[in-house]
Amino acid sequence: MRINNVTIARAGILPLGITLRRVKFRIMRFKPKILAKIFGLNRNFRTFEEILTRIVMIARLLHKLIQKRLSDEKVIIILGPRQAGKTTLLQQITAENDLSTLWWNGDEADIRMLLKNPTSTLLRSIIGSHQLLIIDEAQRVENIGLCIKLIHDNIKDVKVIATGSSAFELANKINEPLTGRKWEYYLFPVSYGEMVDYHGRIDEKRLLEHRLIYGYYPDVINNPGDEKAILQQLSDSYLYKDILTWEKIQKPDRLEALVQALAFQVGNEVSFFELSKTTGLDKETVERYIILLERAFIIFRLRSFNRNLRTELKKSRKIYFYDNGLRNAIIRNFQPVGLRNDIGALWENFLVSERMKYLHYHQIYTNRYFWRTHDRQEIDYVEEKEGRLFAFEFKWNKNSKTKFPKIFIRTYSDSETSLVTPANFEKFIVSSDY
Repeated sequence: MRINNVTIARAGILPLGITLRRVKFRIMRFKPKILAKIFGLNRNFRTFEEILTRIVMIARLLHKLIQKRLSDEKVIIILGPRQAGKTTLLQQITAENDLSTLWWNGDEADIRMLLKNPTSTLLRSIIGSHQLLIIDEAQRVENIGLCIKLIHDNIKDVKVIATGSSAFELANKINEPLTGRKWEYYLFPVSYGEMVDYHGRIDEKRLLEHRLIYGYYPDVINNPGDEKAILQQLSDSYLYKDILTWEKIQKPDRLEALVQALAFQVGNEVSFFELSKTTGLDKETVERYIILLERAFIIFRLRSFNRNLRTELKKSRKIYFYDNGLRNAIIRNFQPVGLRNDIGALWENFLVSERMKYLHYHQIYTNRYFWRTHDRQEIDYVEEKEGRLFAFEFKWNKNSKTKFPKIFIRTYSDSETSLVTPANFEKFIVSSDY
């Protein structure tokens, strides 16, 4: 069982909110076995480092944004991949706030049945005097949109937080929009920046190659040595759960073949026609499945940037995975970086996904693209922000040099260009300099 900072504070050992770096100076007077006993850990720990990773929770950047919104009337929606830490985050938030809390779990059949035909009277009687209502895995509830709207509009003095491991549209059951009634946030697997805050920049940078292979799912981080088993279980057990539940897909093996094909094409322009030939699905089904995979937070896409040139690609897309470890589990390849022939793809997926996390958690609003022409001139990643373009090339070799296409520079003369390598990547994923 994961122990959070509130539990530590209540044990009288450490102050609430302490970071890993400061913890080391506080617990040296305790032997690891004594600490394990205090916190009820059911295994023997030989070193302080082992036990530290169990008793200090990684602080999520979304925590402050959620905390800030607890006092207003709007519903808070937290979306993101399964096993990314949504429930753990909410457990920490509720422990830190003196609010009477009611939890509903959409994975439980009796909760789904209870909310199948909601009325404001029924909901009021169930919620009672609770001040905070948390609906976990809310996408499993058939009429979740109507249910949340009824609570918001008719039951005052209760704050609603709903989480979902797939976009609620996946269920095709929302008839009542929540427009104007909600704050919507995304919780991704742990970010590079969050791990820097957790144990320091030097330690996290040393783990860069490890992260490229195993990614940032919380369970993977918290259980060193079991990364492969955890990722394979996540891939095999959770990956398609929501899609198969709601869409009643007749040939899940074809869906799995599509995901594997996308995993092999990370960082490359993808063709629905080519994917249809690879998987045996028709082109329209390929496109529908990709949309479902996006809504289930397995993949996301970048569109091609086009504005002034006839030669620019206009309807192309590149596909990325939210987590490198999950992508590697899908293709069953956990070889170290030095033995990979896809290190360029891993590096690009890492940078694009980490940049996405940074922009979201810091509420920086940009348009994100890649750029390519019919004669195969290309730029890996382009951001449009405040009317300006920022173009980036990604190279794993820190000694690499690159030349941006002259036609891009001439056409978009006020654009800014940058090369991102292991020597300077932190500026791209944990800094507002770009």
